[in-house]
Amino acid sequence: MVNLYLAAESSPNPVIPHPAEIILGLVTFLLLLFVVWKFVVPRFEALYSERAEKIEGGIEKAERLQAQAEENLEKYKELLADANAAAARIRDDARIEAEQIREELRVQAQEEAARIVAQGRNQLEAQRAQIVAELRADLGRTAVELASRIVGESLEEEARRRGTVDRFLEELDSVSAPAKK
Repeated sequence: MVNLYLAAESSPNPVIPHPAEIILGLVTFLLLLFVVWKFVVPRFEALYSERAEKIEGGIEKAERLQAQAEENLEKYKELLADANAAAARIRDDARIEAEQIREELRVQAQEEAARIVAQGRNQLEAQRAQIVAELRADLGRTAVELASRIVGESLEEEARRRGTVDRFLEELDSVSAPAKK
């Protein structure tokens, strides 16, 4: 058994590496660490910086676009408010204009009605005057005829007849004038 123990001591332990391997591994590791630190890390840093700048630039661009969109929205709201105000003014102006037109038409209609009524009155006055003149002439003829029968003389002379008829009509007017009042 002691033999086994001595044999085990003389053979290298598989778990613990040989000191030359440890030194060679350490030098290789340091060399690899130097290459990674000298060539790979700067590239990763450059890529990382570039990527960070792109992301920051994208964020800034998105923020600018967002600000511009908000500004455009405010302008749109202002334009919409102005358009609504203009539409309200146009409606109010149209309403006022319609009221003015309606008032003008009403005044024109009243003037036309007054003109028609005045024209009708004038026509009635003219017809009345014509009828009065015709009635006076008929009344005069009838009066002369009755007077000729009563008096027994012929009143056919024009000058006499006119004087008699005119006097008769004046007497009728003077009698009927107080009755009208």
